Amino acid sequence: MRPRRDGHGEARRIHRTAPPGGHMVYVVHPGALPADVYRPLADALPEGCGLTVLDVGALADYARAAWTGGRAATTVEALAASLLDLLDETSGGPGGGAHTLAGWSFGGVLALAMTHLMPAEQRPARLVLLDSIAPTEEYKQPDDALEPGLLLGWFAMYLGAKRGRPVPVDPARLAGCSVDEGLVTVLDLAVASGALLPDTPLPGLRKLYDTYVDGLLRNNRLTAVHDARPAELPLVMVKAERSLVAGDPALGWGPLAPHGLAVHGCPGDHYTMLSRPDSVAVIAELVRPV
Repeated sequence: MRPRRDGHGEARRIHRTAPPGGHMVYVVHPGALPADVYRPLADALPEGCGLTVLDVGALADYARAAWTGGRAATTVEALAASLLDLLDETSGGPGGGAHTLAGWSFGGVLALAMTHLMPAEQRPARLVLLDSIAPTEEYKQPDDALEPGLLLGWFAMYLGAKRGRPVPVDPARLAGCSVDEGLVTVLDLAVASGALLPDTPLPGLRKLYDTYVDGLLRNNRLTAVHDARPAELPLVMVKAERSLVAGDPALGWGPLAPHGLAVHGCPGDHYTMLSRPDSVAVIAELVRPV
């Protein structure tokens, strides 16, 4: 029996309840976007399905690192244990009925770690990974490998999703530029698309960018020291059309999937895949009861 961790209720967002004997969907959410972004997914689930968001972004040790240079005083294993406590407290926990576990982005790494803490009889039938990069040596990157051009492109995607207006950026325009140069380009394009007001100050955008990057560094550092074990259940990958990483449709999860890996694509980018109706329809079909 694991010790309880108090004060985590605010990290559990129940978007839709399941009737007795119904099917629960739990999504591990690492923050960045608000937890309400899953409301369209909750609405797209069939009758008898509920959806609860386990928002790791609301856990103090994890959230604090996004404001302190991306250095978290915790581990993947500790976060997974706290998230499993939240799951246990919802509808009787994984033993209380059929359920699916999913994780978006870094949430997929945490969701896998959660399954290793579950008794075998309480594990879900599968783990659904939403554009999540595998915590394998091949995909672990030192901080300095995250170049400004790459981060600025990701930031433009994030900004567009956050504001509800896409900010289309040609990666070639950001290649080799400094952060300040790139932010001028992002600001101009965001104003043109309606994502930002014309009088948006560049220093304000820089502050938002720095906080965004600190969050990425936090996840990168937590993953770097995490020794992920192969999954003890089948994996399902949903990769966005504009993923954070191009190329590998499985985003590196093959070596961690001895019980099978099914790969699906969906429209949108890493951030809009959670709210676009066409993307949500793909995800809803994959997290529903089998």
